[in-house]
Amino acid sequence: MEQEIKKTCLHDRHVAMGALMSPFAGFDMPIQYKGITEEHNAVRHHAGVFDVSHMGEVRVTGKDACRFVNHIFVNDVTGAPDGQIYYGMMCYENGGTVDDLLVYKVKDDEYFLVINASNIDKDVAWINKNSEGFDVKIEDQSPYYGEVAVQGPEAEAAVERLLGIAVKDIPFYNFVTLPMSGEDIIVSRTGYTGEDGFEIYGSHDFIRNVWDKLIKGGVEPCGLGCRDTLRFEVGLPLYGDELTDEISPIEASLSMFVKLDKPEFIGKAALTAQKAEGVTRRIVGLELEGNAIPRHGYPVEVNGEQVGEITTGYRSISTGKSVAMAMIKKPFDKLGTEAEVRIRKKTFPAKVVKKRFYDKNYKK
Repeated sequence: MEQEIKKTCLHDRHVAMGALMSPFAGFDMPIQYKGITEEHNAVRHHAGVFDVSHMGEVRVTGKDACRFVNHIFVNDVTGAPDGQIYYGMMCYENGGTVDDLLVYKVKDDEYFLVINASNIDKDVAWINKNSEGFDVKIEDQSPYYGEVAVQGPEAEAAVERLLGIAVKDIPFYNFVTLPMSGEDIIVSRTGYTGEDGFEIYGSHDFIRNVWDKLIKGGVEPCGLGCRDTLRFEVGLPLYGDELTDEISPIEASLSMFVKLDKPEFIGKAALTAQKAEGVTRRIVGLELEGNAIPRHGYPVEVNGEQVGEITTGYRSISTGKSVAMAMIKKPFDKLGTEAEVRIRKKTFPAKVVKKRFYDKNYKK
């Protein structure tokens, strides 16, 4: 039986604004409003607002909260100050990735986990299954929270002016919990675009009100189309493309988020072995000659032999170059290696480059 497609609390707004809607991660989501290029450039140069209410939220509380989060998470939250946010992954024993996520440290016995929409049910089941023996309470709060992301160099000014929320002093990858409109909301200086910005979590009514104020104030509404082009240009992974249950953080070139020096965590033995022995393949950047556009799944070849495949590819809006992230077998992953991308019956010259195609502009 087909699952019923879900709607976010802002669904009626998107439809009323004429957004192009499409199913994504089980939700009917806006792909674009005016157009991907226009929305992408609004975020790079001004500010845009995204509906990210489809994301999942899990609250972990209890005496063993810190120990438990460290057990399921590859990054290390030990001694984290309250208000700090950590990026990382949850892994299976074999090193494959359950999901990549953000962990918000509320206080010593409370953590707030933000997970990918496509993985909510799987993640919650996996987190619950692995909580045996820990004194923790796990609450899936995804149905309660709506969320918007305000991103771009003018995001700070827009949030302060239009929403009356003081965010200037929130450091990058930190958050605050604030009483507003009779509830506690969460505001973090995070995002998925490579630009400065904020993610705001609250009840559905609160988030609808926030969206309306931002749109009325002239902030550009943005769909998932440009969310993908923006994250891709700055080398941020997408679960299902650069990370999967068969791709480890080490293979995804994200080992800086894997803290192998902390005590036992799920997947540690496999990831330690990968780090010590080296992996046979990894995610790299590719730049193609000319205008050909590489897409997910296209083969990457060297001397007619397939050595990998594209995970994400675009004509980069910010740089005008045809670029891609690709999973490539060693030793063809070295910077400067020449390869070819097969697009249907033709091949196009490419070379391995850094997978950050555009420099991030985060608040220092």
